[in-house]
Amino acid sequence: MRISSWLLLSTFVSFLLLPACTAQDSSLPLLAASVTSVPSPHPLNGFTQTPVQEQNPTPGNATEPASTFTPSPTLVLPADVSPRTLYRLTAVLDYDAHFLLVDEQIRYTNNLQQTISDLRLMVDPLYYPGVFTLKSLSWADGQPINDYTTESGQLAFPLPEPLLPGESMELALNYELRLPSPVPSAEVRPIPFGYTSRQANFVDWYPTVPPYIPGTGWLAHQAGFFGEHQVYELADFEVSIKLDGSPPAPASGDQATGSFQIAASAPVRVEGEWHHYQHLAARNFAWSASRDYQVFSATVGDTTILSYAFPFHSDAGEAALQATAETLEMLNEMYEPYPRPLLSVVEADFLDGMEYDGIYFLSNGFYNLFQGQPGEYLITIAAHETAHQWFYGMVGNDQALEPWLDEALCTYHERIYYEKVHPEALDWWWAYRINYYNPQGWVDGSIYNPQGYRAYRDAVYLNGALFLENLRQQIGDQAFFAFLTDYVTRSKDRISTADSFFSILSEHTDPDLYPLVSQFFQFR
Repeated sequence: MRISSWLLLSTFVSFLLLPACTAQDSSLPLLAASVTSVPSPHPLNGFTQTPVQEQNPTPGNATEPASTFTPSPTLVLPADVSPRTLYRLTAVLDYDAHFLLVDEQIRYTNNLQQTISDLRLMVDPLYYPGVFTLKSLSWADGQPINDYTTESGQLAFPLPEPLLPGESMELALNYELRLPSPVPSAEVRPIPFGYTSRQANFVDWYPTVPPYIPGTGWLAHQAGFFGEHQVYELADFEVSIKLDGSPPAPASGDQATGSFQIAASAPVRVEGEWHHYQHLAARNFAWSASRDYQVFSATVGDTTILSYAFPFHSDAGEAALQATAETLEMLNEMYEPYPRPLLSVVEADFLDGMEYDGIYFLSNGFYNLFQGQPGEYLITIAAHETAHQWFYGMVGNDQALEPWLDEALCTYHERIYYEKVHPEALDWWWAYRINYYNPQGWVDGSIYNPQGYRAYRDAVYLNGALFLENLRQQIGDQAFFAFLTDYVTRSKDRISTADSFFSILSEHTDPDLYPLVSQFFQFR
């Protein structure tokens, strides 16, 4: 890359760099450490939490959707249904009015060895004033639930009777989302949820049940100014979406003039006006809608990769597709193969990149600056976000209190990508992704770092990558990669912790690692 181009890029990415669970097997304990107290609330980009509204508010400039809400046909799970939480979501989107009607059913099973006396739901849209309107909340038999409370993006209520181990309960919600249109800011976390003139993004858009830690309670963190705060158990999703007043796009994902494109976590099955999705054993379900997407595709093994880019970014859209395919193929060979039939890559009108299960977003800023070289941030962050499908999707973690377990590992897998796929750009990566920022700080910090985003990113992402490089140099490649493979295999489908990371590491090395670890970690 020419030095003049780099000066422009370095100024831009100094704030653009991304800051970026399961039913337990009785033979292995939940990989979870003790839960610390949750800090005081942190508003999202100036938004403060707003109470749930019972009534239908009078819209400002928005108009009501043209059609009435009509539930879609029900998707049926296999007969040997798992005890994972099931989310059945039926949604109708009025794209131009930025308005979504949702009917949600939740089936939750107590997979613990203790009773549960209350239920807590994570409702991230509550952080935005006037966005979430709860129309009804009831048990499966229609009995209304009235004794709920809302606070800091959460909705909680007592159970009428304690839920015993092995028992299930079902509830139903009907709500409206009037999408926000957040302004990107370098001082806070990326805000993918909402709309711009070119797209509407739906991430963490539905109420979810967080993990329950025996003896402690619900693992429900408040949002921070940066970083991700939710902890996801594996769940099953059945999602039906109707784009109101617009002809459906072809089921193949090919672009059609005048039609919407939906980028989603799972393959689509189109029936008339309805788009149906089934996403099993997943952390979450995210999607994005736009009239402007160009779609590029590739196949790696049994996985289709779809890259969605805005007009004038065809080259960058194809480059993001290629980098994703190369990283996917690399990680398939290194670890457990990617388990899903689809991975979607979406150009986004917000800063940084952001990962979800089966889909990830890349900022349009990376596309704008792309010049066709491997040593660029579009390629770097594509590799990073693809790695999240293993370190976040396959291996979960507490993103609020131990974010390094996915972010440091994904940053280091950028290095592995360049080492294996584009060795000619590896020196560029070290120079401008890591060393340029002279990263410092404790790797095991949380998202609630009072020193701000730059300190959080430098410590967790960049210094975390330096720790892994030093670890690799100290124990050697054979032990290092054997450890990573073992860590993924044994942590798959679970919520991992630093304790489990270091416990597995200790089985692959004899040298005393304390001097090294104590340079990077505050509490070890």
